[in-house]
Amino acid sequence: MNIRRVCTFVLTGLFAAALHAQAPPLAPLRVITFDGGWNLPVWAAQRQGYFETQGVAVQMTYTPSSGFLVAGLLDGKFDIGLALVDNLFAYQEGQGEAKIPDNPDLFAFMGSDGGFLSVVAAPAVKSFADLKGKTLSVDAMTTGAAFVLREVAARNGLGEGDAMYVRAGGTANRYRDLLAGKHEATLLRTPFELLAQNRGFRQIATAETLGPYQGTAGIARRSWAREHEAALVGFLRAYKAAMDWLYDRANRDVVEALLVANIRDMTPALAKQSYDLLLADKGGLTRDLALDPAGLRTVLELRSKYGTPQKTLTDPMKYVDLSYYDKALGKR
Repeated sequence: MNIRRVCTFVLTGLFAAALHAQAPPLAPLRVITFDGGWNLPVWAAQRQGYFETQGVAVQMTYTPSSGFLVAGLLDGKFDIGLALVDNLFAYQEGQGEAKIPDNPDLFAFMGSDGGFLSVVAAPAVKSFADLKGKTLSVDAMTTGAAFVLREVAARNGLGEGDAMYVRAGGTANRYRDLLAGKHEATLLRTPFELLAQNRGFRQIATAETLGPYQGTAGIARRSWAREHEAALVGFLRAYKAAMDWLYDRANRDVVEALLVANIRDMTPALAKQSYDLLLADKGGLTRDLALDPAGLRTVLELRSKYGTPQKTLTDPMKYVDLSYYDKALGKR
């Protein structure tokens, strides 16, 4: 090796080391969510390196229940929650089940889906009439989608006293309990209704009859967001980049592989069906990450009807701050 090549090699190494030394460290983000197909944007952003590009390092934890998720956010154990927005409404209004610190300061900064909610029952159940005297399960009795199940049941002729409701934790937990025969019906989110139907269970209703519904939202503490604006903006930009990548039909095979890799009991055939639901042009994941005002109002209407202590809730913007969305993605 001649002198010139040696010098070039050394200078190249020094230049690379200098660039590495100047690169700012990635901001850690602790994200807590429920296990399910609605996490595709996070899985995609991790695979494609979008989080790192935006200067954040995401560590994702799956929660066993909504109470655990909210308590973890308020205790500072997690930074961002991805959960049904009703959980935010419930705890901000003092209607949640878990014990939390006083004066919670949770808010929603983005939307991700319309819920993907289906009522799935045991193989012998053909309609809601067959559920009289039976057990139906929810995540928690007063938060999440519990009120959706009660309202859909009521609209199908099943009165409040006609069945017993029990808490069973997040969707993945309820899916496993349904298969084990611990209850006769529950509310499942995509792709768990497909997984259950593949095993002979029966979808007897969806939440579409309720009209627009805001499902998953990005949730954080206002105090945390003020102190970590750059990280939250980076998270939003990476999430949006992942959503665009997911909706690029050229990536379909990889997206289906992500579903198989990340969801227990998922098969290639069911991944194709899940893809068609999760990434439908209408009714799929929310490509622009916008919160749906009409969907938020539906959630508040159900909470006003079933929540305790009873309150009339009408203003969804009370729980929302779109300033981080605007900084990350521009005004809608």
